[in-house]
Amino acid sequence: MSKVPFTTKEKLEEIIKEIPTPFHIYDEKGIRETARKLYDAFSWNKGFREYFAVKATPNPYLMEILKEEGCGFDCSSYTELMLSDKVGAKQHDIMFSSNATPDEDFKLAYKLGAIINLDDFTHIDVLDKLTGIPETICCRYNPGGEFKTSEKGNVMDTPKDAKYGMTHEQIIEAYKILKEKGAKHFGMHAFLASNTLTNEYYPVLAGILFRTAVEIKEKTGVQLSFINLSGGVGVPYKPDQPANDIKVIGEGVRKAYEEILVPAGMGDVAIFTELGRYMLAPNGALVAKAIREKHIYKEYIGLDACAANLMRPAIYGAYHHITVMGKENQPCDHKYDITGGLCENCDKFAVDRMLPKIDIGDIIYIHDTGAHGFSMGYNYNGKLRSAEVLLKEDGSFKLIRRAETPKDYFATFDFSDKYSFSK
Repeated sequence: MSKVPFTTKEKLEEIIKEIPTPFHIYDEKGIRETARKLYDAFSWNKGFREYFAVKATPNPYLMEILKEEGCGFDCSSYTELMLSDKVGAKQHDIMFSSNATPDEDFKLAYKLGAIINLDDFTHIDVLDKLTGIPETICCRYNPGGEFKTSEKGNVMDTPKDAKYGMTHEQIIEAYKILKEKGAKHFGMHAFLASNTLTNEYYPVLAGILFRTAVEIKEKTGVQLSFINLSGGVGVPYKPDQPANDIKVIGEGVRKAYEEILVPAGMGDVAIFTELGRYMLAPNGALVAKAIREKHIYKEYIGLDACAANLMRPAIYGAYHHITVMGKENQPCDHKYDITGGLCENCDKFAVDRMLPKIDIGDIIYIHDTGAHGFSMGYNYNGKLRSAEVLLKEDGSFKLIRRAETPKDYFATFDFSDKYSFSK
């Protein structure tokens, strides 16, 4: 399988005339198609809803597109709640899933009418004292142990090592207490693995949650209104990796639903997801230019982008495919380290990558940065966050976030009377 950019060299050259590199670019057509495929895969469930994980790509223009496609928003912080509110998400359009949650975050989530997903048993008393328990409430479940499917290579962490969620005993007790405190509608949420490349992950997770839901009903009398499978459905960052089939995944969840929930009289439970990476990663790219070359013990190509624009390769050693625009059909007969300009040796987008010969000025397209790309940016070395561009369905483009300027960087200093940075 080859990886093909969702735009052309000619279009990027047109954009670059107005918006200098580096910038993240997003494909509206691809975003809409992904959302529609997801909803089709779960159309068997009357209450199905996707709650896009805002942390993956917190841009209101992209959120508006997803909102138009029927998505709600999963938030994990005060500012993400504010952003969801600004794009018109109302009450149960918002899911609030947080941990070590500050008081003010809980208060705002309650004020907005968001569905609050309690990460810990102790949060019941915290929320009750701050705002009272809302009529609709959710609890995050951590079954402990290890999570495995029959396929290999799809588990990032074992649940027992994760900081998230309640134990089995705690979540049973939690529903009893929440019911006593006046809650009327209940949900359950769990996240057990990251970026899985297997169609089994969601169905196996669903089986665990569905059986737990039946047990909760039997032991507490609480019948869940919704079960949130969270995220974890991954994307193939490497060309030789298989892509998930969302239709097959949805059918696997349906089978578990009909085998476990329906016989227990729970055939009206809504299924929720909160996919960030799956929804946006392949529909975004980081566009940069080759600006320097270096010939020492290895061959280096330096970009005008760096880890401050895309930190996943630097902190995880994550693979992102690279296309040299206009040279897609040339032989990959040159070995390069593709680097940024940070004062850190880990600031490399690729190590020993075979690519076509790269010349200064070439446009470098780094694939699959639509999620956890711009959002993880930072200002180390005084680097400024890049622009974001939307490639619209009609072929036009729109600047949806301008690049930072030095003035932005210095704006939070508290001595503007002494120092002035006007540029």
